[in-house]
Amino acid sequence: MDAEELEHRLLSILKEDPKASLGEIADRAGVARPTARKYIEKLEEEGAIVGYTVEIDPKKVNHQSIAMVGIDVESDQYVDATSKLRDLDSLTALYTATGDHMLMAELEATGSTELNEIVSDQILAIQGVTTACPAVLQERLK
Repeated sequence: MDAEELEHRLLSILKEDPKASLGEIADRAGVARPTARKYIEKLEEEGAIVGYTVEIDPKKVNHQSIAMVGIDVESDQYVDATSKLRDLDSLTALYTATGDHMLMAELEATGSTELNEIVSDQILAIQGVTTACPAVLQERLK
């Protein structure tokens, strides 16, 4: 197995089970622990692995709704607007996107009232933001 194939295998294992121990990862990849450690550290240093997270379904923990909000911004205001959007604590993630909207924001809200307040009072209040189209996610299937 070449280095690139090993890196892909290690990334696949980590994506499937980010809580796996180094020993489990090495065993599943078919390499020694020091080898697995060396390649994982290399992937972290190169930025291929940017962090380890736990995914939580907020609806099951604190009865919150998750929404994806498509956002459009005036091109001459893009840098300032995205900077202000990144600073909003109410957004859990912000992505550049292709398709219907320039940006996609993920947020959690306790209900439609809070969601509407975040969209109207925070997102649309940012100079340069022209559109904010929320879609509430109903059920996580995968």
